[in-house]
Amino acid sequence: MENIDVSNVTRIAMDETSRAKGHKYVTFFIDMDTKRFIFATTGKGADVLQVFSQFLDSKGVLYSQIKEFCCDMSPAFISGIEEKFPNATITFDKFHVMKMVNEALDQVLRQEQATQTELKNSRYAWLKNPENLTEKQGSKLAKLKDLDLATGRAYRMKLSLQKMWTKHPILSELYFDEWHSWAIRSRLEPMIKVAKTLKQHKDGILRWFVTKMTNGLLEGINSLVQATKRKARGYRTADNFIAMAYATVNKLDLIGIS
Repeated sequence: MENIDVSNVTRIAMDETSRAKGHKYVTFFIDMDTKRFIFATTGKGADVLQVFSQFLDSKGVLYSQIKEFCCDMSPAFISGIEEKFPNATITFDKFHVMKMVNEALDQVLRQEQATQTELKNSRYAWLKNPENLTEKQGSKLAKLKDLDLATGRAYRMKLSLQKMWTKHPILSELYFDEWHSWAIRSRLEPMIKVAKTLKQHKDGILRWFVTKMTNGLLEGINSLVQATKRKARGYRTADNFIAMAYATVNKLDLIGIS
């Protein structure tokens, strides 16, 4: 890792992963162009960007060389990037966006289940993507989704936003604004709340149509690292955990898990 060449790095994806119980985290940094795992540091606050900038400085890389970041909507990540890398733009991970909408859908479902008994045992049918449903879940969803249910309306909003990622970039802003307007008028508080949050981060969400950057590669890396951690029954120190991640990940064909 000391000898790794980062002289041409311009686009970074970053995400945190748990290293131990008790809210102890490590943040990973990936070079999006070479698919290499280039750096890790403890924590998940804004200070991880300070540590990353020091790492680049030690390699003789100017902060202004970094043009793009991909991350979730963590206020700490956002503020750290804006402070330490003012020339960089942010793409918010589209999978994180859909995760937030799915969580809002789940809240609508949990609220409605109290009065609508037909929703019992239907949670995974609503939360999975249609192509991933089992035959039983698909049959159950087919019976429920067209009923006059709040959960059904929230579900259609989720599917509608998923379609945005397939639209032409020229249409993306109009599509997003129309979706936001629909969600705000839905009278479903969880959907209204998530729509307002997404509106605040609109530029970074729509930035995907320019950069096509996601954290899909990092999700795969996190799964590998967590599996190794479980096999080892955990690691005594953060340094050991990071060393394990360095030793494990860059030996693999990361393009194959992106």
